Amino acid sequence: MQPAPKRRSRFKRKRYIIPILIIVILIIFRIALPYMVKNYVNKVLSEIPGYYGHVEDIDIALVRGAYVIHGMYLNKMDAKTQVPFLNLKKSDISIEWKSLFKGKIVSEVILTEPVVIYVFEDQQKKEAAEPEFDDWSKALTNLVPIDINHLQIINGKAAFVQISANPNIDLDMNHIQLNATNLRNVVQPDVALPSNISATATSVGNGKIKLDGNMNLVKKIPDMDMAFSLENASITAFNDFTNHYAGIDFSEGNFNIFSEMAIADGFLTGYVKPLLKDSKLIGKEDGFFETLWEGFVGFFKFVLKNKKNNTLATKIEFKGDLNNVKSKLWPTIFNVVKNGWISAFKNTVDNDVDFEDAKNLAGKEEKKERVKAKKNK
Repeated sequence: MQPAPKRRSRFKRKRYIIPILIIVILIIFRIALPYMVKNYVNKVLSEIPGYYGHVEDIDIALVRGAYVIHGMYLNKMDAKTQVPFLNLKKSDISIEWKSLFKGKIVSEVILTEPVVIYVFEDQQKKEAAEPEFDDWSKALTNLVPIDINHLQIINGKAAFVQISANPNIDLDMNHIQLNATNLRNVVQPDVALPSNISATATSVGNGKIKLDGNMNLVKKIPDMDMAFSLENASITAFNDFTNHYAGIDFSEGNFNIFSEMAIADGFLTGYVKPLLKDSKLIGKEDGFFETLWEGFVGFFKFVLKNKKNNTLATKIEFKGDLNNVKSKLWPTIFNVVKNGWISAFKNTVDNDVDFEDAKNLAGKEEKKERVKAKKNK
């Protein structure tokens, strides 16, 4: 009868050893998990055709079902510069818990101080070296294991740079704040445009940028109704750009853009309305031919501007299917003359383009196709 205590003592040891082993394995797994995820992310970045990228560090927050990527960058392999095309200081990717109560498993992504720098020379396509698949944005979404329902950008920056211009062109947007909600239609799925997006930023020349609208991104060709405005940007900040592409520069004035766009069932309608106010051409240091050209442009500016409000503007309207969007020349010229001689455009979004306009356009195009099909029978 004596061996029984030994068996009991072995059983007690096993009873403690197994939970301890499980705990040790879980601890080891938890320690190794950030390195495993980091290797996976770097592998995804290395497999983007035509690009290369790297991640500095990754933190795991199991309690809230999240992982945080620190110091991720992406650039083109054949880039002439070493400026990263995409640089994300901090990317917080987590489960959107409130959507779980709606029966949906979706994620939210918060990007802190992201930077996108489009260097003109780096992004020029080379036919011989152009990869078959060059969709870096789709590859990056593979880093998120489930569909994104909420996207937030905190203090972002975007820039267009052309180093071959003399002087270099550098147009940027700073302090980008963006919030996009309900992207996967978790709430109000029966509404035509259930997702909302809003954004603000500061442009070069200290202009104020605003974007507002509603969307339905679940469709193959997303529906949307958007409004965009850039107000009171100092036009002199654009001189490097206007000098390089149009041979003119400004001594003073401000620049504005107002635009609306709607897409329904693959058909688009909208307009872009650029507006110059209180602007003056010709600088003191210009040469003879530069002054001559600017004087020529200035003459038409004087003829076509609205004398009362001292503005020069046009309204470029566009409509059609997304594979054949056209800006018409004659309406553009007419609107320049209209602003100069009939009535000044108001400094605001016109609110005359909405989702129903795109729906009506889609209906008209479908009717044309039916009539055409009947004639061909």
